[in-house]
Amino acid sequence: MFRLCLLLVLISHALSSELCNPADKKALLQLKKDLNNPYLLASWNPATDCCDWYTVTCDPKTHRIVSLTILDSTARSNFSAQIPPSIANLPFLRSLEFHKLPNLTGPLQPAIARLTRLTFLRISWTNLSGPVPSFLAQLNSLTFLDLSFNNLSGTIPPSLSQLSGLAALHLDRNHLTGSIPESFGYFKSSPDLYLSHNNLSGQIPNSFINLNLTTIDLSRNKLEGDASMLFGSNKTVQIVDLSRNLLAFNVSKVVFPSSLTSLDLNHNKVYGSLPGGLTELNFQYLNVSYNRLCGQIPVGGKLQSFDVYSYFHNSCLCGSPLPACK
Repeated sequence: MFRLCLLLVLISHALSSELCNPADKKALLQLKKDLNNPYLLASWNPATDCCDWYTVTCDPKTHRIVSLTILDSTARSNFSAQIPPSIANLPFLRSLEFHKLPNLTGPLQPAIARLTRLTFLRISWTNLSGPVPSFLAQLNSLTFLDLSFNNLSGTIPPSLSQLSGLAALHLDRNHLTGSIPESFGYFKSSPDLYLSHNNLSGQIPNSFINLNLTTIDLSRNKLEGDASMLFGSNKTVQIVDLSRNLLAFNVSKVVFPSSLTSLDLNHNKVYGSLPGGLTELNFQYLNVSYNRLCGQIPVGGKLQSFDVYSYFHNSCLCGSPLPACK
């Protein structure tokens, strides 16, 4: 009898010493079921403390689930499911990531909008489809949003500019169409923008003159017209990739900021001559090939450290490293 009582006491103590919040544990087990019990979540054993489960992080003080990262570094998982509405039953999540899960399909669920504490949301390298939902603008604590390398389609919702604390927005490598929203020029935080490898068209909004970005990648779209509003002596942009678009503007009239270290304009319709001010910049990368540039490449700085492939296939550009001007 004594041994039985002792056993019951030990079991009771073991149960009471579990750190994981019961509601969070229940939510995780439901999520595992809704995701078709994938092998990736084999450690989610109801007999153990969920704060010790793989991919899960608990807050050290409150012991609520604050981070959930489900990924397959090999991208060979048989993980096959959609993101279920039950994800919303983890209200204290600050970080949520689904990464390299090629069999994760379907649209983004509106339930994600209930995770109002999220600061980090990454759903990338999946087969997620449907539109980029406007309800993401309700996650006003977000500082990082990554929906890259998916099968998202449709237009970019202008409401994303309401994310006032956003530091980076990744919508690259999807099938997005339409124009870049004018509202993106009014981001309060000037987030790094990655919109490359889509089917975006139209012009870069003039409102972008208001932004002071660090990185912007609009490459491999169908954008037209001017891009000079991205530059200026008062800007602090460091990396600009506008390659493989239909942009046409006079580069000789552009004032490039001293902060610029990487500039890629290849495969556009940019014309004019390269301004002498480029010699003062500490370029790590430069490519202006396949445009309509003319005149001599300015001598000095790092401009001659790049090979001919950074400059060739222009109308009448000349000078080192290209053949001498006649």
